[in-house]
Amino acid sequence: MLIDHIKNCILKNLEHIPTDGQNKLIHSLSDFILDDDNRKIFLLKGYAGTGKTTVISALVKATTELNIRSLLLAPTGRAAKVLSSYSQKSAFTIHKKIYRQKSTKDGFGTFILNANLYSNTLFIVDEASMISNYSNDLSIFGSGRLLNDLLDYVYNDKKCKLILIGDTAQLPPVGIDISPALDVNVLSSFNFKVQEIILTEVLRQSKESGVLFNATEVRANISSSIIEFPKILIDEFSDIESIAGNDLIEKINDSYDKYGLENTIIITRSNKRANQYNKGIRSKILWREEEIAVGDFIMVVKNNYFWISDNEDIDFIANGDIAEIIQIKKYSERYGFRFADVVLRFIDYNNVEVTCKIILDTLDINSAALSNDDNKKFFYNITEDYAEIKRKKAKYEMVKTNPFFNALQVKFAYAVTCHKAQGGQWKSVFVDHGYISDDMIDIEFLRWLYTAFTRPTEKLYLVNFNKKFFNNID
Repeated sequence: MLIDHIKNCILKNLEHIPTDGQNKLIHSLSDFILDDDNRKIFLLKGYAGTGKTTVISALVKATTELNIRSLLLAPTGRAAKVLSSYSQKSAFTIHKKIYRQKSTKDGFGTFILNANLYSNTLFIVDEASMISNYSNDLSIFGSGRLLNDLLDYVYNDKKCKLILIGDTAQLPPVGIDISPALDVNVLSSFNFKVQEIILTEVLRQSKESGVLFNATEVRANISSSIIEFPKILIDEFSDIESIAGNDLIEKINDSYDKYGLENTIIITRSNKRANQYNKGIRSKILWREEEIAVGDFIMVVKNNYFWISDNEDIDFIANGDIAEIIQIKKYSERYGFRFADVVLRFIDYNNVEVTCKIILDTLDINSAALSNDDNKKFFYNITEDYAEIKRKKAKYEMVKTNPFFNALQVKFAYAVTCHKAQGGQWKSVFVDHGYISDDMIDIEFLRWLYTAFTRPTEKLYLVNFNKKFFNNID
């Protein structure tokens, strides 16, 4: 039977004996591929360490051997890079594939839904917990609802199918309580049948990992709605370590030496705390006294559509994208703010280099980006340059093309909040929960902790963790 042929091809590429859950998953995937129902979605949910990625990697390799078209997508550039790494096939951001910019006379415009020219294609979307369907009237992408647009794009009456992969214990998109792309009821409300598989059995080799052992403990609390300090076990594992503040500089330094700046990250609960780390790292570890330096890693904190010309890897610069400063050309001060002209290397997009302006004032502020008041002040100050233009619309169009107005808003990227780290992986991760008390432990905190715990691939450091995480072990 054809279903057995597909199943055997996936199993051959799995390269290990599957768990019962993986066996069931592989059979269901094979059935889904052959199903003629054009209104069906496959939803794969699973705990960290249950082998979602190994099965999907085997599936991708099998589709190549079976001449089945597949396309890999993820919500962010870093998540696409991770997906590409484990599947050994190119992956793209969702935005890159499903939207195209509608050109206008000034070169700007909204991004409209692209025509899906694929047929008989399996769309595989990882990190689906990050996909929002929150309507944003200010969004310049399609309908403003990413999940809606993704479904409209894929299901084009040309026998395309969608597999959504994710973990409901991770943080949902900012501003909402659930991950709509992982919710059967939400997906069904679009008139789709949903074939759902949930992997729960942690693989044997994963049990030997302190990172995954403890992530599983935190997830158990989330699943059971146990609102208390999770039990964290570190003594039996070499890949997880609790450190005090006085060891922090040495440990971060060691991590930079062993793994490199690109493969080390500090995860915090607030922008303010991330700023404190970034200042400390630059002054006490990297010994950088200047405001910015060649070699600094920065993170873009607001979408930007101005600086990218035709490029096959990147259509726009997204909130959360990380880049290395490889050249500083000049500094300037205009409109009440400070700027630098730089060349950036975007590490998650095949090292694409972009020449642009960055605004320096956002480096140290405790908010996520410039405040509304600062944005209004900025905009007003620029409009004064075009006082001779009387028509408001014409004046606004001139401001939109002003390079200073389009300067990237950035922060240093040595320490970031968990939402910014979500979807990415680093070899070495330091987690700092900040001040925490019993009444601050809730499902949201546990999801934050679980998401942070599942970012490292080799080493996890717990920085100044409350003793209650370790004292309630039976």
